Amino acid sequence: MKEGELRRLLVANLLCACSVVLTAVVPAFFWDGFTVVGTHLAWLCICSVCVSTLNIILHLVLKPNLSPKRSSFAHKISRFLKCCIYFFMSCILFHAIIVLYGAPLIESVTETFLFAVLLSTFTTLQCLCMLGPNIQAWIRVFSKNGAMSIWESSLQITTMGSILGAWFGAFPIPLDWDRPWQV
Repeated sequence: MKEGELRRLLVANLLCACSVVLTAVVPAFFWDGFTVVGTHLAWLCICSVCVSTLNIILHLVLKPNLSPKRSSFAHKISRFLKCCIYFFMSCILFHAIIVLYGAPLIESVTETFLFAVLLSTFTTLQCLCMLGPNIQAWIRVFSKNGAMSIWESSLQITTMGSILGAWFGAFPIPLDWDRPWQV
């Protein structure tokens, strides 16, 4: 592995971690009464938007998967629309899984869906930025020994860590959203 690639990956991951921390701290300077627990819905929105924006910008700046061939503008638009559809489908899928694990279906639909969006931001969006809407590339990367670059290995670790972290975080407690600290 090239040392330059390792540095770029480290910078990208540190920036993503810092953006999550900053979404918990910076809004308090501009919004009276802002706390992560007290205004959890707003924080989920802010965190999702900031991490999404940062991931897209980092992908455009660092270009971890340079393609030697050029594609037309129509192809890029088609690919972008497919990525948007896949992201929305992943939000719906994560929402359904969270409900199946015990979150209320109707009473706290906003909290559950925003959690699904946040989980999709940490998992699906990064995959879409790196691999695009190519299902064969997703299968290759997430199969055993399928990662061919340091970026793909990081993608595996980040995605699996986010999913397992969400599951282990919710495992010991029931997913009843009537307590703010359980978001």
